[in-house]
Amino acid sequence: MTSKDRQRELERARYERVQARLAQQQEAAKKRNKITAAVAAVAVVGIGVGVAIATSGGNKTDSSANSKPTSASSTPSGSPTTPAPTSSSPEKIGYTKTGNASKDVGVPTYNAADAAKPYSATISFNSGDLSFDALTTKAPYTTYSFKYLAGKGYFTNTTCHRLVTSGIYVLQCGDPSGTGGGGPGYQFQDENLTGATYTAGTIAMANAGPGTNGSQFFIVFKDSPLPANYTPWGKVTSGMDVVTKIAAAGEDDSNGQGDGKPKQTVTIKSVTIK
Repeated sequence: MTSKDRQRELERARYERVQARLAQQQEAAKKRNKITAAVAAVAVVGIGVGVAIATSGGNKTDSSANSKPTSASSTPSGSPTTPAPTSSSPEKIGYTKTGNASKDVGVPTYNAADAAKPYSATISFNSGDLSFDALTTKAPYTTYSFKYLAGKGYFTNTTCHRLVTSGIYVLQCGDPSGTGGGGPGYQFQDENLTGATYTAGTIAMANAGPGTNGSQFFIVFKDSPLPANYTPWGKVTSGMDVVTKIAAAGEDDSNGQGDGKPKQTVTIKSVTIK
């Protein structure tokens, strides 16, 4: 066997291991989603947090925030109750096509050199601008995905669907459908979870369990006691007043726990990468 053949064999074995791992994560996420709704209220009271962050179909944040923050829920409806493991070899996983995209812009092809480049971004809301620095060295897959989606106009004219003002304090956005159940049609692994905290100004991913990041993210507008389950990937540098004013206007409290749609319509007009 030549060295080139040996390399191909190693790459094939690595790919198969990654696919098996992803399949296990997705199956575990499905099982969690079936039982989370039943125990969410109890879990929230037990941990004293209150609301979750997740995205329907998978993305949530506990009231702790993809998604209601990967879609969000009240405890996180749909978000995990135990910390998600940190990906030890994120470069071996990458983006996996899954489900239907809320807005189909394709799947990014990861480029390590481009992903390592630092960048800042400005989210232009209908009520003002918010700027942040992307943590490219700590969460390269996450920041590369966001830059890719922004460049494709994925976030343009989308509505932020969730605001949590009790227990945790987050504004959740990133689903073009505006329902909290949508995503880009692909998922990728968690990053930067070790020692993660969610202080005011943190931008993190909402999810539906380990390895289910998509496009939904949340902005923390007040220090929040979330478990280290949500990839922190950005830090606000200006414009926090835009989010605090949105929070001050309140939410519709659809579940009676300070967790619902913002009363003030919140639209992302555009995202500019610098």
